[in-house]
Amino acid sequence: MEKHFMKEKPVFPLLLSMAIPMVLSMLVNSLYNIVDSYFVAKISEDAMTALSLVFPVQNLINAVGIGFGIGINAVIAFYLGADQQVKADQAAALGVLFAFVHGIVLTVGCIAVMPVFLRLFTADETVLRLGLRYARVAFAFSLMVSLGVTFEKIFQAAGHMKVSMFSMICGCVANIVLDPVLIFGLGPVPRMGIDGAALATGIGQTLTLAVYLIFYFARPICVQIRRASLILDKSLIRKLYAVGIPAALNLALPSILISSLNAVLSVYSEVYIFVLGIYFKLQTFLYLPANGMIQGMRPLVGYNYGAGEQKRVGQLYRTVLCLIGAIMVVGTGICLLLPGQLMRLFSQSPEIIAAGETALRIISAGFVVSAVSVTSSGALEGLGKGIPSFVISLCRYLLLLLPAAFLLSRVLGPEGVWHAFWIAEAVTAGISLVIYRRVVKGT
Repeated sequence: MEKHFMKEKPVFPLLLSMAIPMVLSMLVNSLYNIVDSYFVAKISEDAMTALSLVFPVQNLINAVGIGFGIGINAVIAFYLGADQQVKADQAAALGVLFAFVHGIVLTVGCIAVMPVFLRLFTADETVLRLGLRYARVAFAFSLMVSLGVTFEKIFQAAGHMKVSMFSMICGCVANIVLDPVLIFGLGPVPRMGIDGAALATGIGQTLTLAVYLIFYFARPICVQIRRASLILDKSLIRKLYAVGIPAALNLALPSILISSLNAVLSVYSEVYIFVLGIYFKLQTFLYLPANGMIQGMRPLVGYNYGAGEQKRVGQLYRTVLCLIGAIMVVGTGICLLLPGQLMRLFSQSPEIIAAGETALRIISAGFVVSAVSVTSSGALEGLGKGIPSFVISLCRYLLLLLPAAFLLSRVLGPEGVWHAFWIAEAVTAGISLVIYRRVVKGT
């Protein structure tokens, strides 16, 4: 691989070569999320409700791992672009060390807090029991999640997107295959129910990490993780967390949002909590391909920023904005034309299907315009500007959406919550453009 290919190859084909492997892996990952929910829904609606209530904490674990990984990615890419190999290696080594610590803390903390957390949203003992069973097994693999994401971001920073794609797909495919086997007990495997769904997820995450390690030792990349690089450089640690903490908060915001919206919707019926959980499962099929584009863009932006190629940074931003906009157009069309069919993947209840159809049609009005905030936030992370990126996500998820959902629900009932989504997306798009342009002018 050419040493400087990220600043020398034409922007569009370069971006596609980096992004397409990530888009494919994100599509497989979103398929896994759909399949996982499909099989859990076959256990019972109580099991699906439990999964929806556990999801915010599960998302928080992923957010911490991915967010810190984004910090590692941005710092490594910048130093590679600036031809500072020693600093790039130090960032990778420290990243692995701190990811290990994060994984241990998350395992202990999240398992301990789950009984209290679940009781905030339901008094149904069956739902509580199922939620605790799922959480205890799934959260036991938090260390694997943290380390797996760290290696993913290290490989991406070095430009090895196909390795990242292959590793993620191996984990997702294993998960999809194991779900029915462990949940329903096929062949000699005993029926494990919701515990089996959690175990399948954990095994898939472990396999992903194992594949990364095999590639790392079998085919060394330009970034090396050495004991000699484990120097506690305060300046470098600050840089990792300056991007990593805001990025983790960005990803954790949906967890706070979902929990808060669950509280708003619980006043009306658990039907709407069920629908909200299904919506967030379905939207991964749309936003994860968009995130694949962002993952392809992020190391390119960081590398070219480090190399002083400001013009290419702008070209990357505009190209990704157009591509994500096209993805959102397709997603909007599907939600408008096939909302009932999508909901029937998870429930045959006429009440749930009707409520879900309404939700999908209303929420999808904000998909296309959300491309602006998604692209701006991702580009800012690639530039190492974690705080401005976090401000965009804060507006998108909490400062605008939550107040709008609360107020509109008092006027329109549950449908007011769905309208709050597109309103927040439209306003955030304008805010994100202003923030991005100001930051770019200041760099």
